Amino acid sequence: MCSYGVRAGDDLHISGLVSFASDGTIVGEGDIDVQVEQVFTNMCAVVEEAGGSMDDIVSTTTYLTDVTQAPSISAARARHFTGDVLPTHTVIGVAALARPQFLVEISAIAHLG
Repeated sequence: MCSYGVRAGDDLHISGLVSFASDGTIVGEGDIDVQVEQVFTNMCAVVEEAGGSMDDIVSTTTYLTDVTQAPSISAARARHFTGDVLPTHTVIGVAALARPQFLVEISAIAHLG
């Protein structure tokens, strides 16, 4: 079993999150917009459990099975990251993720200082 987030000093390292619902089912199979919303919902839950908020996210890395879907990620980021300084963002195209149903996976770092 792995941790979804590990705090090291003031930094919270959030593992790659996918579109799992809280009951373990996959949300949004075949729909990038639904999947990325679930990923950000999961990210918010992890950072809030550690005592922070989405405003504390300083960096994200997005893994996409189809990089032409990057505009969907950008639109979701605009909804979830609204602070004066936005997190850095790296997008990486991959051949596949852990399960064939997953279209996106996002990891992050939050600074909780």
